[in-house]
Amino acid sequence: MHRKQFLKHGTIIVGGLVINPLPIIASNFTDFNIENKFTSKRPDLNQRTFVSKQVELVIQNMKSLIQDKELKWMFENCYPNTLDTTVDYEKIDGKPDTFIITGDIDAMWLRDSTAQVWPYMPLITKELKLKNLILGLINRQVKCVLADPYANAFYKDLTKKSYWIYDSPIPGPGIHERKWEIDSLCYVIRLSYKYYELTNDASVFDDSWDKAMRLIVKVFKTEQRKDEQSPYLFSRKTTSMLDAPIFEGTGRPIKPTGMICSMFRPSDDATLFPYLIPSNIFAVISLQQLSEIYQDVLKDQEFAIECEAFSIEVDSAIKKYGVFDHLTYGKIFAYEVDGFGNAVFMDDANVPSLMSLAYLDTQMSSDPIYKNTRNFLLSDSNPYFLRGKYAEGQASPHTGKEKIWPMGIILRAMTSSDDNEIIKCLEALKATHADTGFMHEAFHKDNPKDFNREWFAWANTLFGELIIKIYNERPNILSHSINSY
Repeated sequence: MHRKQFLKHGTIIVGGLVINPLPIIASNFTDFNIENKFTSKRPDLNQRTFVSKQVELVIQNMKSLIQDKELKWMFENCYPNTLDTTVDYEKIDGKPDTFIITGDIDAMWLRDSTAQVWPYMPLITKELKLKNLILGLINRQVKCVLADPYANAFYKDLTKKSYWIYDSPIPGPGIHERKWEIDSLCYVIRLSYKYYELTNDASVFDDSWDKAMRLIVKVFKTEQRKDEQSPYLFSRKTTSMLDAPIFEGTGRPIKPTGMICSMFRPSDDATLFPYLIPSNIFAVISLQQLSEIYQDVLKDQEFAIECEAFSIEVDSAIKKYGVFDHLTYGKIFAYEVDGFGNAVFMDDANVPSLMSLAYLDTQMSSDPIYKNTRNFLLSDSNPYFLRGKYAEGQASPHTGKEKIWPMGIILRAMTSSDDNEIIKCLEALKATHADTGFMHEAFHKDNPKDFNREWFAWANTLFGELIIKIYNERPNILSHSINSY
């Protein structure tokens, strides 16, 4: 189709940016699999867990725009993976309810579930079915928070007993795992805030939602540990030293700073020092969002002011205790601190990470401390930045000293303003999917076929989000073939 014809058919807004779509032509769904090796790996239509017409339209149009056959194939497999394979949607008591598993683990993480649907959010004003999917997820997340605000992962059946029967304390009914992570609760706020921003549907802020939000703020304040006390502890019978905090599940000592303690990272690994900087920055953003909702929508000025003041307090503490002078890179964010002056300088590929801060808040991309931090993260000074035969990229203690995370490569591209760097990331992602057409949790830096998690929906969907972002901002990158690393 010629460019002039192409522009006649209006626009689709994805990620706040514009895609110019083609009309729906049924044959277009299959005519791009020129080579047998690039045959779609999506489930048959009748086996998909959720089908969205708008998502299918985006896939069709993007396939017509991506010139690299392998990249096109990877996008088609990955972008809809959350909808294709992980959704359990129904109405409970007359309200939408959406349960989203993380992939190969039959439980729903608060963090992952928000991240998994995030690339579809801009489409919810175009399709009621998709809007109800998100509304149902908000409703489900509220149920989870009210069941246990310290838990990170849940079962759909809120009476089901946990697999982790040797954890102490034993998780309550419906709780898969009880690892306290700041970001879990931040993601709940993030999803609700974005849903209202897009739809202007205030019905989502019902009494249960209000109770959940106030509980979140209460837990955040408790975990400031200003009296150095917390009701939370977590221990597990395990051979992994990263699976639980030390000192009988209470973690290392901290000096109260105004920041919030997190016993676990977004990777579900125990923190070394409890003040996890990227998660505290995420909390600053989330508390500001709550303040806006309560001030502008719910008209509760008292709670709005409380959330705003809390956000400012945490932000001030980050600037005072979380920023250090690096000998080479100048002022940078530490990854974790304890308030006594001790700090860890590294990053973890999961979001929130230090690298991902400009993804969570685009204004961060111009922040000089973030820029310095990003330079540090992509250097040999970062112990978890690995270089191998097939790729270079962010690792994670969660998967050892030799495995790179595709998610880390994706977030590097997401936060880059350099075409060459973005292309380099795409080359690496092409070279390391191990001929599967999907992203994985991690792969060995010298052998991509040695990978973790064949089915990891968050990483798959995030890859789709990256490709759409590249097209909207730098379409020239997708207008030619991308070499392998």
